[in-house]
Amino acid sequence: MSAAGPIRFLREGRLGVVVLDRQEALNALTRAMVRELSDHLRRWKDDPEVEAVLVKAAPGRAFCAGGDVRAVVETVRREGVAAALPFFRDEYRMNWRIARFPKPWIALLNGVTMGGGCGISIHGSHRIATEHTLLAMPETGIGFFPDIGATFFLNACPPGLGMYLGLTGARLGAADALLAGLATHFVPAARLLEFEARLVAAGPGEVPAALGAALRELGVAPSEPGTLSSRVSTIRAIFAAESFAELVDRLEREATGWGREQLALLREKSPLAVRLTFAQLRRGAGAGLEECLRLEYRMVRHVLESGEFAEGVRALLIDKDKRPRWRHPSLEAVDEAEVERFFAPIPEGDLALDWEGI
Repeated sequence: MSAAGPIRFLREGRLGVVVLDRQEALNALTRAMVRELSDHLRRWKDDPEVEAVLVKAAPGRAFCAGGDVRAVVETVRREGVAAALPFFRDEYRMNWRIARFPKPWIALLNGVTMGGGCGISIHGSHRIATEHTLLAMPETGIGFFPDIGATFFLNACPPGLGMYLGLTGARLGAADALLAGLATHFVPAARLLEFEARLVAAGPGEVPAALGAALRELGVAPSEPGTLSSRVSTIRAIFAAESFAELVDRLEREATGWGREQLALLREKSPLAVRLTFAQLRRGAGAGLEECLRLEYRMVRHVLESGEFAEGVRALLIDKDKRPRWRHPSLEAVDEAEVERFFAPIPEGDLALDWEGI
């Protein structure tokens, strides 16, 4: 067992257990937390005593609300962009390792799950939602883009839905997370301890079977209906547009007025981030996870250099004046050529994805 801290690692039966315990910051991931988790992934991968990994949060509001963006912005301010880039290098490598982990990776999404919290869960094999799940990728609202492999997993959602989630930052409860394919199962929060106890009690070689049985017996349908099911066809018709201009036109022409509401929402976000996210998800459609993570690694350096992210974090999370001074006055003012430059090669070269070191 690791010492008490913002992230703990335990061995319970044949289970490796990760406990996020930084609830005062909604379990936002620091670079140290990312590196510890990535190192345990490397070691547990080949440990015959570990048959599955369970990731959960200490009691509180959040599973994990993302990365520690304030620390990233402060690093850029003090030391420059190059000094902040290693956080993303380590995080994206960790995301890849979760996706390639050869054993069940079980995340209990019992609370706020955003940004980096999606990165330590959605890439795994089992994502257990509860009635407390609130899942979102809200990056465009702070001048950023959906990263941590979202280029890959948002494109795996039903047609148009990933683009909708990435652009708008829409918040999903359990039923909607299941519909989108971002959660795999639902277990009521009151039964999570029983769920975990069944896995811990499993003998050698029995954890996968115990996991399947626990999900069959404790898993149910969410008690609260989602809101997406009635809009799936509308979202597909609008957000599968091939160009941003076409997307705007479809939103304006949507008959019920819902489309104009979504367009108004997009106009409240960073124009650059919205346009960049659209291009990112279009470019990444059909690409593998490795290609998507390498794309995002290039993008993140350019975004940090632009200053848009720092301004979004200042306005929404630090000063909280909610008056960001974005680089562009409107969505239409963003030039396509400018967007393309965010995908250009970077001095650090492409991201290396492997099991060597951290």
